[in-house]
Amino acid sequence: MTPDHFRKQLGFAALCAAPLTLISAVPALAQGLVPANLGGIAPFAVAIGAGGFALLSMALVRTLITDSRAARRRAAEQIAELRALVDEYENLIAGSRELTVLWQAHGGPRILGQAAAVLPPGRQPQSVLNFHSWLGAAETNRLNALVEDLRMHGHAFATSLDTLDGRLVRANGWVMGGAVALRLRPAFSQPNEGLVLTAEAQGGDWESARAILGLLSKPAFLRDDEDRLVYANPAYLALAKSLGKTCSQSHPAELLDATSLAAHLKSCHDSAEPVVRPLEFASHGRFELVEFPVPGGRAGYLRPLAAAELDRLAPPSDMGLAHIGGIIDALGTPIAIFNARRELTQFNAAYANLWNFDRKFLTPGLDERAILDKLRTDGMLPNQVDYHTWRARHLESYDRKAPHEADPWHLPDGRTIKVISAPAGPNGGVIYVFEDMTERLELESTNKAFTNVLRETIKALNEAVAVFGTNGRLTLSNPQLSKLWKLPMNELGTNPHIDQLADASGRAIPEDGASIWRDLKRTIIDLNPTRTDRTGRINRSDGRLIDYAITRLPDGQTMMTFLDVTESAGYSKVLKERNDALVAADRLKDAFVENVSYELRSPLTNIIGFADLLSGMESGSLNERQREYIDYIRASSVTLGVLIDNILDLASVDAGIAELNPEPLDVAALVDKARAGITATFPEVSGEAPHLVVDLEPDLPAFVADGTRIVQVLYNLLSNAARFSPPGGEIRLSASHRGDRMLFVIEDEGPGITDEMKSAILTRLDTPASGGRQRGAGLGLSIVRTFVNMHGGTISAEKREPKGSRIIVNLPLDSALAGVAE
Repeated sequence: MTPDHFRKQLGFAALCAAPLTLISAVPALAQGLVPANLGGIAPFAVAIGAGGFALLSMALVRTLITDSRAARRRAAEQIAELRALVDEYENLIAGSRELTVLWQAHGGPRILGQAAAVLPPGRQPQSVLNFHSWLGAAETNRLNALVEDLRMHGHAFATSLDTLDGRLVRANGWVMGGAVALRLRPAFSQPNEGLVLTAEAQGGDWESARAILGLLSKPAFLRDDEDRLVYANPAYLALAKSLGKTCSQSHPAELLDATSLAAHLKSCHDSAEPVVRPLEFASHGRFELVEFPVPGGRAGYLRPLAAAELDRLAPPSDMGLAHIGGIIDALGTPIAIFNARRELTQFNAAYANLWNFDRKFLTPGLDERAILDKLRTDGMLPNQVDYHTWRARHLESYDRKAPHEADPWHLPDGRTIKVISAPAGPNGGVIYVFEDMTERLELESTNKAFTNVLRETIKALNEAVAVFGTNGRLTLSNPQLSKLWKLPMNELGTNPHIDQLADASGRAIPEDGASIWRDLKRTIIDLNPTRTDRTGRINRSDGRLIDYAITRLPDGQTMMTFLDVTESAGYSKVLKERNDALVAADRLKDAFVENVSYELRSPLTNIIGFADLLSGMESGSLNERQREYIDYIRASSVTLGVLIDNILDLASVDAGIAELNPEPLDVAALVDKARAGITATFPEVSGEAPHLVVDLEPDLPAFVADGTRIVQVLYNLLSNAARFSPPGGEIRLSASHRGDRMLFVIEDEGPGITDEMKSAILTRLDTPASGGRQRGAGLGLSIVRTFVNMHGGTISAEKREPKGSRIIVNLPLDSALAGVAE
């Protein structure tokens, strides 16, 4: 289609371009169209013709592209519609009461439909191709021949098949294009009752046939050798009376008219096989009349038949039971049958697979002793000290008159086989049924081990555990349940009902034991599908507090757990009371520190002022001892002031209201203020001022911090060093920077850093060593650590060699960005 369209478009373009080319090429026309000063007619004519052809070609190409896209879109829509139609057809076939096998030119067969329409319950659709698994030997060979003829030569067929379970199946084969199809569907609704009883009637005597047909729920009858009705079962008599015919059990009436009866009887005489004839009664619908020979005459029965199934009927070829070999071969249980001479007569594929036998070895007539000897040679029998004695004991099965289950065979390959033997019939022989118990025993062992672990785990729990089944009985418990609820262990071991537990608990705890368990029972017997797990606390009359939890288990059972929380509840109460007391004491402490600190500051200021006034008097007014006393008063007042400031600072930090006021600082000014504080304090205290050496790195960078706090840090560190240094000892303070950090290092010549000082730096315990010349207030290093942490810095202490200690304060250059509150 597209090439033709392209040729048409191309012809149209050529037709349109031809006049332009001719006009440009004719000199007379060209003279009138082209000025002479343009250099001649030839270039102009070629240009016009080429341009026109290019424009028309472009238009043609765009049209072709558009048409191609539309064609692809229409093709995709058609493909989608065809796929949807195929899916609908497949769903229609899959939902019908039939099974269809489709052999295509390539690939394996496709199977559509419901397997239960043809195969026994539980079979997979793929097993329909194993004809011997659901058909007898004769029917299998016949169907194989028909299918092979269909696939090789294209010969269609339509036939009926008798299955091993007694059903009649209609089979149709036909050719469809390059594939062939086989459709299998039930010929009619047929329960096995009629077929089985019919087969038994065929094999018995006249009286047996009467008894068997009397058991049928369908209308059934007997004819003698002269074609007279001599017996009819109650269902037949009821049907005849409903049709207006007079009859009795000894003189039944014919349901067919004379003409139909004559034709039917002629068919029965002409055939030794069962005869099937459709019947229809206006008031009772359609039936199928099945009549077959029995000793001394003929028997028959009527089966109700749906109208839609009537057209698919075909006379069955055999209404008796199929050969027993076809039945056992369809089973997955290994079975082998031996006659009285110990010769193999029947076996199935499962038996051969169980022992890894080659089918060429397992031939009818093979002696069982030869089979056992081969199994022993292949290492497939249990290890026995005396094999011949064991084999003789096994062959005693031929003398038994009842089924017998032998001891399990534990094979060398790890499998465990259960062997059951039963008499094969009145003529002797044995039927062996084998079962591979390996997986079952492993599962039982695993389940037993898991149950034992679970039981021991539950016993080791501190909680009391009770698991109740759906019937309200106790299925699992631990000793804690007996101990907690004062229940006898012997009663718990008998799987009592929850009502029995309530009665027993009522006797042990008379006040409320029974009522508690009855309340719990309502939760266990609740069958609401939306029920949820539940927890709560029980306040028992004997003073015990018990937390419980009710959990729904996946298998429908209910688990209840109980935990005695009496002691933990008491501990919790005591801890809460103590915590409340500590909170109150902490608040009282804060209030006391705040009030006392502020109350002390006013008289302390007065003392310092009067001490300064006295020290400033003329030298003649005070003697040397009095002036020394005033110096002591001034030094002690300064120390006390520092102590009060430290107490207030720690209180503000604990209250969370301490704040930093970062600002650019001069490191030299900070050091001078700290040195001035030390100089003002220690000469009067020690009698000999410490020798303070300051070492500042030149060109220190800008330092942003809270000046007041940094001065307190340096003062406290220098004061601590002065306390532990010998009289006149050297104290060195150095300041430097490393990257974006500012380092302050304080070194002394004291006894060295102690564990107490390290602890004071890391915690709030500041207890000076006994080697110090003075006792501190116990707050200096705590203040240092707190303020350093607030600036985002760190503090460390180490011992100097040969003596002394070194404390290093590492602070960020800009505490406004790096500082964090403690």
